[in-house]
Order: sequence, then structure tokens, then C-alpha cells
Amino acid sequence: MKSEKAAEQKPRVTLIGSEIAKVGLEFIYEGLLPECEGCSVKKACHNLKPGRKYRIVGVRKTRHACSVHYNDACAIEVVEAPVRALVSADMAIRDTRIAFDSSCSRQDCENFPLCNPDGVIQGEKYVVAEVVGSAPGACDRGRRLQLVDLRGA
Repeated sequence: MKSEKAAEQKPRVTLIGSEIAKVGLEFIYEGLLPECEGCSVKKACHNLKPGRKYRIVGVRKTRHACSVHYNDACAIEVVEAPVRALVSADMAIRDTRIAFDSSCSRQDCENFPLCNPDGVIQGEKYVVAEVVGSAPGACDRGRRLQLVDLRGA
């Protein structure tokens, strides 16, 4: 079940390699590369927030020559994709705005990938779009965790 607010997101137009421009693809935007400095369309490519996760919802026919992507770059429409994460149980309330703070560095813990998911930036504000349920495993630090879907605030 999708959050109503997530469904209302207005797509942003950006560019991505034409070989990977497929509806439904999710990616983490990493930011500007040195090879992009002299490009005439770099503002169109680099209009997303570094470190955030996006989903392609539309592919346009517009193409541009690109020194980074094989077979040129293609115009796409994206929305911010929800990120599945573990948060403290007291913050796991649907439509609540939270500042994401994992504060766990135990990389050998089975929950580490969900406590520190790709696409979420420490300290940034997010909205709990959906409360999915309990953590898949016990927290090594004894914290009560809930599995949620986060979207940018």
C-alpha cells in the first residue's frame, strides 16, 4: 500500500544513461563527476539531491551526448523512492516527520543494512510513509526497532 503523499509527488526531469533508462529502476544519486564540468546540460543531469534514492517513472525520447554514459544520456522523470529502514519503535508512527539517526556502527549485526540503508542521509528529515512491522532480527544493542518506509520530508 502506497502512502497518498508519495503518490502525489511531482516528477522531476533529469538525465541518466540511455542504456539504463527503464521505468521502475531505482538508483541513489551520487552527485557531480569531474567529467561533467564542461557539459552544456550538466544542470539538467545534476538537479537531484546527492545520497537520496529515486525511482524512474517516465522515460522521454530526448537524448544528449554524454562523456560519462555509454550510448548517450536520456531524459527521464523521477520521484523520490521510499527507503526501507529500521527506526526506534517510538518514532515508527505513520506520517510522522523524523530526523534519521542510526547511531549504530556494528557492521557485523544482521540489522546493519536496514539501520544504515543506502539512500538515507544521517540527520536529514524524513516522513514515515508506512510502518511495515517488527525488525527482522533482534538488535544487538537491545533497542526496540520497527521496520518502516521513509520518504524525504
